[in-house]
Amino acid sequence: MSERGEYMPTIATLSQHYEPAALLDSFAYTNALLWLTAERQQPIVHFWQLSHTVILGLLDQQLPQLTTGLAGLQRAGYQTLLRNSGGLAVVADDGVLNVSLFLPASRSDYSITAAYQLMVDYVRAVWPTCPIATGEIAQSYCPGDYDLSIHGQKIAGMSQRRTANALVIMLYVSVNGDQARRSRLIRDFYTAGLGNHTDARFPTVDPAVMTTVAEQLGQPLSVPAAQRAFLAVLRQRGAVDTTSLPLLTEEPEFQAHLKRAYQEMQRRQQRLH
Repeated sequence: MSERGEYMPTIATLSQHYEPAALLDSFAYTNALLWLTAERQQPIVHFWQLSHTVILGLLDQQLPQLTTGLAGLQRAGYQTLLRNSGGLAVVADDGVLNVSLFLPASRSDYSITAAYQLMVDYVRAVWPTCPIATGEIAQSYCPGDYDLSIHGQKIAGMSQRRTANALVIMLYVSVNGDQARRSRLIRDFYTAGLGNHTDARFPTVDPAVMTTVAEQLGQPLSVPAAQRAFLAVLRQRGAVDTTSLPLLTEEPEFQAHLKRAYQEMQRRQQRLH
């Protein structure tokens, strides 16, 4: 994504839709792919989806009535996952695409802001007719400084993870579907999870400040079409390899890293019980 001299390494891609029973694989793969990015010194783009899942941030553990909030999500038909990064709850379903950009880089190569800007530029190139702005949408779910919005309505959010020799910028983008329902789901989760308490660390979610790309475009947009658009932008920037990475992830060394990352995710989930 970033031109460094004339040499641009081939970008490897991986696309996965996790079954409900495999929800922990999503973030286990993130950890293992961070290792692989540093090991191979190759940028990677990971496209992935989960169905009917609320992905919780580490801060959500501090809700005073967390068990009550989790019970409400379960009644609504959503499973939950506690990710290994900060932030707050987001919804994953068949209308939401996750795009993770992995770069071989030391901590000093990219500032946090510069890394986020790479993903902002990527998304703007995918939908060049949309006036995509950055900045916190305070009453969205999981608000952050690098929320992506169109006319004041949030379409996407981002987070980062870093190791000594690699970083990943993780984007979720609401491509299509009922964003108002997603927003109400998280609003009700925080209402139940806070009980009678007030805590400014948790947003008061307003469904009116969130939307989907399809709604903003004013035309149907499928997740596969969105993913093809992301790939097309990658191909404008250099060579893209869509075949090698799925094979590499079956190699014993990668599988060993994946297993350790999965076990870490399993241990983290115990905090929800």
